[in-house]
Amino acid sequence: RSTGATNCNERSSRSHLLFRLDLVGINQLTGETTEGAVSLVDLAGSERLKDSKAEGGRREETKHINRSLSSLKSVIGALSRKEKHVPYRNSKLTHLLQDHLCGDSKTLVLVTLSPEHVSESLNSLRFATQVNGCQIQVRK
Repeated sequence: RSTGATNCNERSSRSHLLFRLDLVGINQLTGETTEGAVSLVDLAGSERLKDSKAEGGRREETKHINRSLSSLKSVIGALSRKEKHVPYRNSKLTHLLQDHLCGDSKTLVLVTLSPEHVSESLNSLRFATQVNGCQIQVRK
């Protein structure tokens, strides 16, 4: 997990983290198996470039983080509107999360808020509200 300092945050996450645990359950009596997966995703926070005053490599990191979060927002929006085409391939993040955002998956979003960064906290709450309003459809 990569972290670094910006004007917005002393210890800012500079990367997304995706942890997936595949599970297989076997009924000892019948031999029936059930498979599932639990994934934990920690998204790097978005930061406005003008606020973070990031330069050089840190600036490029911020652009990539914001671009991937914007792609995730587009995917959530397309799912919410029940569009035929969902742009999962617009970023590596959304491509990796495709199986978690469709089918019979369940998604829980936890949002970290900061009274020191009200504007960013409001953006996070808006995103969480959009995710909360999204109904995931089972693939056909």
